[in-house]
Amino acid sequence: MKKIGFLTSGGDCQSLNATMRGVAKTLYQRYDDVKIYGILEGYKGLIYGNYREMKPGDFSGILTEGGTIIGTSRQPFKKMREPDENGLDKVKAMKENYKKWGLDCLVILGGNGTHKTANLLSEEGCNVVTLPKTIDNDIWGTDITFGFQSAVNIATNAIDCIHTTAASHGRVFIVEVMGHKVGWLTLHAGIAGGADIILLPEIPYDINAVVKALEKRNRQGKRFSILAVAEGAISKEDAALSKKELKAKNKDNPYPSISYKIGKEIEERTGQEVRITVPGHTQRGGEPCPYDRVISSRLGSAAARFIIEGKFGYMAGIKNNEVIPVPLSEVAGRLKTVNPDSSIIREAKGLGISFGD
Repeated sequence: MKKIGFLTSGGDCQSLNATMRGVAKTLYQRYDDVKIYGILEGYKGLIYGNYREMKPGDFSGILTEGGTIIGTSRQPFKKMREPDENGLDKVKAMKENYKKWGLDCLVILGGNGTHKTANLLSEEGCNVVTLPKTIDNDIWGTDITFGFQSAVNIATNAIDCIHTTAASHGRVFIVEVMGHKVGWLTLHAGIAGGADIILLPEIPYDINAVVKALEKRNRQGKRFSILAVAEGAISKEDAALSKKELKAKNKDNPYPSISYKIGKEIEERTGQEVRITVPGHTQRGGEPCPYDRVISSRLGSAAARFIIEGKFGYMAGIKNNEVIPVPLSEVAGRLKTVNPDSSIIREAKGLGISFGD
């Protein structure tokens, strides 16, 4: 009998269920006798021994269902080696539960922090296969992560909806897009939604350049402007500071997010009305788009194949539309960011989009 554990960790996103379904369906096709354990609420369940045995019926009807049927939680990697409040050794507890349940493999779905812990467990002797989950699309070793395209669709729709009210009132609208420390989501949604200005963490902005771009549109007779701003966007002045200096500066920051700071500066410099929209967690919610359902099914099936072949310590990634095994040691601790000199940035600038640089 094969015993496989499923674990989803970190922030949820669309297609977690679709990906687990892909793994399960492929394993059920291959083995007559396979037992799948759903480890509840991410690494917390592995630490404290919370799981439920899953049946084939659990994986029916979930291809289009968002979220995760086994729950998730955030367990920061930097605290994994620290005992919990009761002195429990978390890493030791995870290894002991893995052995106690007799798992042949642990399938882990998650983002960057999740992959650091997955690599740790692999180095500690557990059989691990991982899958790249995040709307941020920032996992090293894969061209695309599942959840990204669904989030792009939602963020783009938010920008689309802003267009009509922005045009009606002749205002400047800022749409703040998620993405943590990288700008993939903002870049794609901004281009798809026809944003006039896109501000990314990878390209620190100059507020004077932003104002200049707005004034240029005014001279051209454009009554409104739309900015797609990444939640991690940063000014050139702040980007030049050390982490310690930036932390001290932000201690008394009166703004709830970067978009409000930018909005205030635009109003003061141009006299234009500015409105801010933050779609927030809607970008992680709802059903997965067809594209995500396809890559999730492919990645899940490939992960099952890794298990069948005994190929552990790898993430199933996508390169040039082919699913490939990527060593966890290469993935853990590395971030895939937007290259400011990439062709997509050059092409966006060719369209007249300003990046505030």
